[in-house]
Amino acid sequence: MTERSRVPSLPDARGTLSEAVIGALGCEPGGTASLAPCGAVRNSDPYGDDLHLALYLCYELHYRGFDGVEDAWEWDPELLRLRAALERAFLSALRGDVPVHPDVASALRDVLVEPADGEGVSHFLRDGGTVQHLREYVALRSLYQLKEADPHAWAIPRLTGRAKAGLVAVEYDEFGAGRADRIHAGLFAAAMSELGLDPAYGRYLEAATAHTLAVVNLMSLLGLHRSLRGALAGHFAAVEITSSPSSRRLVQAIDRLGAGPAARHFYAEHVEADAVHEQLVRHEVIGGLQADDPGLTHDIAFGIDATVWLEDRLAGHILGAWSDGGSAVRRPL
Repeated sequence: MTERSRVPSLPDARGTLSEAVIGALGCEPGGTASLAPCGAVRNSDPYGDDLHLALYLCYELHYRGFDGVEDAWEWDPELLRLRAALERAFLSALRGDVPVHPDVASALRDVLVEPADGEGVSHFLRDGGTVQHLREYVALRSLYQLKEADPHAWAIPRLTGRAKAGLVAVEYDEFGAGRADRIHAGLFAAAMSELGLDPAYGRYLEAATAHTLAVVNLMSLLGLHRSLRGALAGHFAAVEITSSPSSRRLVQAIDRLGAGPAARHFYAEHVEADAVHEQLVRHEVIGGLQADDPGLTHDIAFGIDATVWLEDRLAGHILGAWSDGGSAVRRPL
């Protein structure tokens, strides 16, 4: 497989904003005076398909780009203007809707302790989900997992001391501890193949709902802005803290369904690794960042709470669809 064949194609539009971005990306950079009026962003649902597909497309130019799209679009001023408007709408909605803990300690405490009667996607899959449910879940999560550690790496030049050392230690594991065959994104791709899914990067963008895109977009939004480094650290903490227990349930689901060794290995790896990562993130990344810059305390709490809030929205969508006997994806796999 060539490097170019790994680049995804542009998807179909889901509204005027995404249509404008897709139309522009098919042209030469700098060739359009205005991608979309500001009013179109203001009138769009900040959690809707159209806005989040448009924002996802803008962000992907900083990752692998799209087939047939010029690399120069990554820093096109007009596209950046539109991206900034999309970001403001999304971030403003989150700041208005997400209940934020008064301090980091209480935010961490609530994600560290799972309720005894907890419900969620991993519980559903463990207790009675089918192989098709598991395939849908893995396909939706692929937009996140195939770039899992990448956005957090943007924090490295913005941190110092304990926070930087702790984050790099976790990232080192995420990227395979020096071994290409152990990179977590690669392990996830192997799990996808075993489940009969296409492991190509971005392959299931068309299947993903706005709930999924919002989760992925938050990670990119926080990673790309130095001013949001505190929130990115909070996001990092929430992901690492909640990963180990949910991964344990997914291992149990895979064992019950007989889904295969590659799928089991990916989640089993996260049970062990993320239990260690959780300690590093809490004590070194979060603790170090608070010691270096106490003014970021609210941003860290916001990052934790916004991550959990969007993940809960996604879980609610998936479980609602499955409980009604339907599908959680927009298009058949």
